[in-house]
Formats: sequence, C-alpha cells, structure tokens
Amino acid sequence: MEAGQQIEKWFYKYEKDILNYLIYYTGSMDVEDLVQDTFIKAYQAYDRYRSDANPKTWLISIARNTAIDSYRKKGILNKLKQKLLNERPDKVSPAPIEQLLKDLESKNLYEAISKLKTNYRDVVLLRGIAELSSAEAAQVLGWSVNKVNVTFSRATSKLNSVLKEGIEYEQSF
Repeated sequence: MEAGQQIEKWFYKYEKDILNYLIYYTGSMDVEDLVQDTFIKAYQAYDRYRSDANPKTWLISIARNTAIDSYRKKGILNKLKQKLLNERPDKVSPAPIEQLLKDLESKNLYEAISKLKTNYRDVVLLRGIAELSSAEAAQVLGWSVNKVNVTFSRATSKLNSVLKEGIEYEQSF
C-alpha cells in the first residue's frame, strides 16, 4: 500500500484518538491544525515507519512532538494556560444539566492534570486519556515499561489528591 493510502486509512481510524489526545495535551479545543500537521508529518516520515510498530502509538508520538514544537515556536504555552483559565464565553447557550456537569468535570480534570509535573502529565495523558498500553506509552516517551507503570501509579495518586483538594476547596465556600 502506498504512503498516501495508508495515511488516509489511519486518518479515518485514529483521527479522533489524536484529536482527543491533543485536546487534553494542549488544553485547547482548537487543535485541528495540530491534527492536520500530525498526519502531514506522518506522510512525510512514512518511509521511516516500522511495519511492526503500532500505528496509533507512532501517530501519537508525532502528535506529541508536533504540539511541543508548536509551543516552542510560538512561545505561548503559559499564555494559553492563562487564557484558558481566564476565558469567559460571551454567550452561554442553554444546555441540559448533564452537559453542564460533564463540562465542569472535564474542566476540573483538565485543571488537575495541568497542575501535574510534566512527566506525570505525559503519562496520564497517554495511559488515561489516549488509552495506550504501558508498552505503547513507553515507546512514545522513550522510557522503560517499568518506568511508565511506576510513574503512572504515582501520577494517578497525585492526580487524585489534586482533585480531592479541589473538591474540599469548593465545599469550604
């Protein structure tokens, strides 16, 4: 199969996974350009793809590096975080209470994940959000499987404590 056909096939199969990963990784819903850049880079690097590798893992590695490169070039990571935390929509359309609760939970989860140190955040996003196996996450991060498992355990423990602190803080009001 030629590169273009294979990348197109992977796009239809993994586009939502890459999109979700990048949304959590960047904290922004506006990641379509990064998704597009990921698949363009995959097409350009297709000759370096090892046929025994998992394509989803390979694509997430490219997506992660694409996001990192984008922020390095623009130097806006901290500005983006501040904008997300301070952003208030001008018009809020009515939504069912379930959607509001889901949005609040997602926001709380994103804020808690963003408070984690980089290694913890990376492993939580790969294992918890992108649902990669330990071996796949190790491949993306260039770590051993043991390091992924230990770091994920520590990260989830820390994430739980950050989420619990947020709930206790809200209840004090």
